[in-house]
Amino acid sequence: MYSCNNYPVIEKNEIASGIFSYTILCPEVAAEAKPGQFVHIRVEGFTLRRPISINRICREANELWLLVHAVGEGTRTLYNMQAGDTLNCVLPLGNGFTTTHPAGNKVLLVGGGVGTAPLLAYGEYLKERGVQPSFLLGGRSAKDLLQLDLFEQVGPVYITTEDASLGEKGFVTQHSVLEAEHFDAISTCGPKPMMMAVARYAHAKGITCEASLENLMACGLGACLCCVEKNHEGHNVCVCKEGPVFNTEQLQWQN
Repeated sequence: MYSCNNYPVIEKNEIASGIFSYTILCPEVAAEAKPGQFVHIRVEGFTLRRPISINRICREANELWLLVHAVGEGTRTLYNMQAGDTLNCVLPLGNGFTTTHPAGNKVLLVGGGVGTAPLLAYGEYLKERGVQPSFLLGGRSAKDLLQLDLFEQVGPVYITTEDASLGEKGFVTQHSVLEAEHFDAISTCGPKPMMMAVARYAHAKGITCEASLENLMACGLGACLCCVEKNHEGHNVCVCKEGPVFNTEQLQWQN
């Protein structure tokens, strides 16, 4: 079940230029939130809410972290919110990442840009349950890599940058760890071309892969059909309701 309510902003932090995180207090739902789910935020002056991935789940403190990139008018309006303000949110929405990996399994979490946001919550969830998360994070340059200190507290972090300013030069699917290590499963979030490349790699290796899609959304509840994606049978599926996380074999990404 989801809740619609006003939630106080406990803290606001600037992560990088134009990218910030909110910590919101939501005691009735924080314990129920799952990695990969999202929050739908009402923005003053706009008809449509803005979907924001859950970046971190702090169950003991009843807090959720939300990572926001101020790229459009709506998210730039959110940027003006401060600690002490309230956010009207519908949460938690959607289906999240797989939570049933056996203890001891090695799971690779692959992200790019702000798409790394839900992978932090997922990595922490896996580690708490004896699963071994590793992170493969990519960006155009070092300045595009976010929250590295937090990821490094959870598991090994492998990095690629297109300009070679940090880690290995190239794209995430070119990192040497993909040949050096064996992983039991892969989860990914970020730009669609990157996720499709990761899905093709996983398919070729016979590794289960899931992707968190970031399609444009309107209602967030599966009614408006704004965010549909074609599944492997050619049928429309609503990313907001049936996703945002899908097993990539359910999509047409291998065609």
